[in-house]
This record gives sequence, C-alpha cells and structure tokens, in this order.
Amino acid sequence: MDNVEYLKIPKDRVGVAIGKNGKIKHQLEIITRTELKIDSETGNISISSTDETEDPLAIWKARYMLKAIGRGFNPDIALTLDNDDLILEIINLQDYVGKSKKALVRQKGRIIGKGGRTRQIIHDMLDIEISIYGKTVSLIGKMENIQMAREAIEMILDGSRQKTVYAYLEQMQDKLKREEFDEMVHGKPDMKKFLREDLDTDEDFIDAEEDYNQEAIDKEESEEEKEDMALEVETI
Repeated sequence: MDNVEYLKIPKDRVGVAIGKNGKIKHQLEIITRTELKIDSETGNISISSTDETEDPLAIWKARYMLKAIGRGFNPDIALTLDNDDLILEIINLQDYVGKSKKALVRQKGRIIGKGGRTRQIIHDMLDIEISIYGKTVSLIGKMENIQMAREAIEMILDGSRQKTVYAYLEQMQDKLKREEFDEMVHGKPDMKKFLREDLDTDEDFIDAEEDYNQEAIDKEESEEEKEDMALEVETI
C-alpha cells in the first residue's frame, strides 16, 4: 500500500512549486521518486510513494522541499534538502511579537537589516539560507548552524542591538571553523538522521510578504550611532 502525506502551501507559491511546464514538480518527483498531486486552486498537495520509491524518508524529503518552497525559498535551494545533513527550520514570528501587524513588520525589518545587511551577515557567517516570508523566518542548513542562526534571530527579536548580534555571530563562526578543522584531523562524527516533527503542523500562512519598515530601521541605527558617539565623548 502506498504511503501518502499531505500539506498545504500558500497559493502564491503554487506556481513556483510546479515550475514552468511542470519542471520543478518533475524534478522533485525524480529526486525523491514520489508522486505529487498539486491543486493549483487551493495549494493542497499530496505526496505518494511509488514502486520506485526506495528511501524510507523519501516522502518526508519531498515534504521538506515543498514546505521550503512554500516558505519563500528558491526551488534550487529547497532541493538541497535532499542532503541528509541539511534541515529546514521554520520560526513563527507571531510567537515572539504577537499579532500586531506593526510589530511584525518592524521585526522583519530588523532581521533583514538596512540594505539586507543583517540577513546577509547571518547567511555568510553561518552558511545558512534564510527566507523571510509572511509571518515566518525559515532557515536551511546544518543542524548546529541552524541552532546558532536561530539564537541570533531570537536575540534580534528580544531587542538586542545589531552590534551585539554581530559579535555573537563572529564567536559562532570561529567555533564552526575550529570544529571544521577538528573534523579534518579526526574525521567526521556519525550523524543521526534528523526530522523535525513540528513540520507536521501545517499552519496556513497565505499572506504575501510585506515591505519592511526601512524608515524605522534607519531611525534605530541612527539612535545607536548617536549613543556610541556619546559614549566616546564621555570616555575622552
């Protein structure tokens, strides 16, 4: 008997999941050896095993990939989840900021940073792919890197200044480099396959991405610069 899993993605991401002439859907089916049925009207998707399905985690991998596309990732990035070393983490911003639309937009803006700087720094230092879409921030990367990136994002959501977050990221980057060197010398430790059960919760985030409040970000950074200048004057 075929195994079947279901999920729902935002309607505005259905076209991306299918791709031009069904290219992305076909790629997903080939990589995972599963069968996908996508309802373009509702965003409902069923994932079924086939006679060619060999990997017992194939359906879960297909679900991971589709979930990532639904959370705003480029399909090429989402398809990297076929790698057992990579996981998908989804952070629901409403768990931190409540249902205030203004607070949600502001915090998304702080995570993105002026000109996308903060998001890029997290990406570069921790080798993490980041998508900020609707009410979520989603991450793709190795488990340990994901945990560090989540900590940095939670620091931002808790009100930490950007320079504090950057200092934390530098420390974590150094830690990862030391571990990478240690793996080169002593070999890579055994890694257990990891799947997050909370991805079973298909909350229907169908709102489109909102423009972040750049003016609020500029004002906050300007205030931080003034505070730094004041401290320098006091020190002198």
